[in-house]
Amino acid sequence: MTETYVIGVDVGTASARAGLFDLKGRMLSAAKRDITLYRESGSIVEQSSGEIWGAICAIIREVVQGAGVSPEQVIGLGFDATCSLVVMGEGGRPLGLGGGDPSRDIIVWMDHRAVTQAERINAIGHDVLRYVGGRISPEMQTPKLLWLKENRLQIFGKAWQFFDLADFLTWKATGDLSRSTCTVTCKWTYLAHEARWDESYFRAIGLGELADEGFARIGTQMVEPGTRLGSGLMEAAASAMGLRPGTAVAAGMIDAHAGGIGTVGIGGNLTENMAYVFGTSSCTMTSTTEPVFVPGVWGPYYAAMVPGLWLNEGGQSAAGAAIDQLLAFHPAAEEARGRAHAAGKSLPSFLADVASAKAKTASETVLLVGGLHVVPEFLGNRAPFADPHARALIAGLGMERDLDSLVALYIAGLCGIGYGLRQIIETQATHGAGVKRIVISGGAGSSPLVRHLLADACGLDVVAPAAEEPVLLGSAILGSVACGAFSDVKGAMQALSTAACVHEPCQGELNALHQRRFEAFLKLQDVARAL
Repeated sequence: MTETYVIGVDVGTASARAGLFDLKGRMLSAAKRDITLYRESGSIVEQSSGEIWGAICAIIREVVQGAGVSPEQVIGLGFDATCSLVVMGEGGRPLGLGGGDPSRDIIVWMDHRAVTQAERINAIGHDVLRYVGGRISPEMQTPKLLWLKENRLQIFGKAWQFFDLADFLTWKATGDLSRSTCTVTCKWTYLAHEARWDESYFRAIGLGELADEGFARIGTQMVEPGTRLGSGLMEAAASAMGLRPGTAVAAGMIDAHAGGIGTVGIGGNLTENMAYVFGTSSCTMTSTTEPVFVPGVWGPYYAAMVPGLWLNEGGQSAAGAAIDQLLAFHPAAEEARGRAHAAGKSLPSFLADVASAKAKTASETVLLVGGLHVVPEFLGNRAPFADPHARALIAGLGMERDLDSLVALYIAGLCGIGYGLRQIIETQATHGAGVKRIVISGGAGSSPLVRHLLADACGLDVVAPAAEEPVLLGSAILGSVACGAFSDVKGAMQALSTAACVHEPCQGELNALHQRRFEAFLKLQDVARAL
């Protein structure tokens, strides 16, 4: 019998990646292409859907060739992507956002141009907001749509479709306009548990024309992630990817949620495991059997990640990016970056090695920080305060300019990320969404030292998955369900996700030290709000 395979595609903030997997969850090949991020003043961040589509087609060809399999052996394809807004003109023509480059048709998730619109929406206090933690974020799509209407009315009026990026990719592949319940529920205020848009919300916030149109531009057919779309790959898409026309394509999902699909099935404890996707930003995903309302934490969303379960989604708007920003301030960063490059490592990876060499154990690296404390909220507090105006604090700086002080700042920053994660976990637990362990994925969380410090900071086991690329595995799991290799997403998750190791939290004096530092973290947050 001929072996068959599935491909998972992940479009992150800075790159597109693809992985080819067998039906046991083993990745045979992977490929990556960087994608352009256009930053401008006023918190504007844009991308090009045409560039992203071209990158995807190239890396799919590359993973098939790299694995040495034939296109006929690939039977399923799954996509995930950042929750960015694609503005598409009639006939699928890219509709530039008014900056002079017509190819720039994506408002990136991290774009904060719609802060004012989000604040006005929150002031209305519509009942729909209960399902986004009580406050909508400028990173979500309705504030961005309102910004477009108020600032680029001609573009808003000419738009044929407004897509979440993952839904754009599945449409481009299959011609099917169905939206994923993951994207529209988490970022567009679709009420999946009632299978409807709330017309009164759109009218109240100033987007009544979308309701008048029957929501034709933002989605009328919603399907669960993993659902087979259309008739599979269209001829043009198949030709560009080097795959067979008709290859099954799954309804996709947001990138962080794909990391959840690729990890929380470990051990079968879907409601005991928190998925923590640690990349440029971070996301926390907690599944419950009944809806749990947590102020400042997005959700509860029905069937947004695991079919049949409710999802609460927290996270940090800057996580890996916060560490990069933090290190960039230090006088020794440039020299250290040169040494890291010579060693073939990123700067954080190089500093993790230096820190590990200075301490007897991973847990004892916290002793290197001295009196340094970091609240790494450079891009606001996504959860549990839903405060886009929050900003970072660094306390305890001296006059040191050497590598040791850079390492101390790095470890203090990682601890700050960990304390922010602990704050989310404890807030959720007080409302009835407790967890017993953290299952980590994402490039910024790939270091054993990072995982160990997070376990110490949170006081919970951190489980490292066996999958080299859990987010890609999550998308591949969707593809495996779409092609019928597995009957449902839950079964595929439990069959294909396994643990590599478990990092247990420290005890005794080191645990007491983290408790004191966590209390200092909370006090610094209070000071920032008071200021």
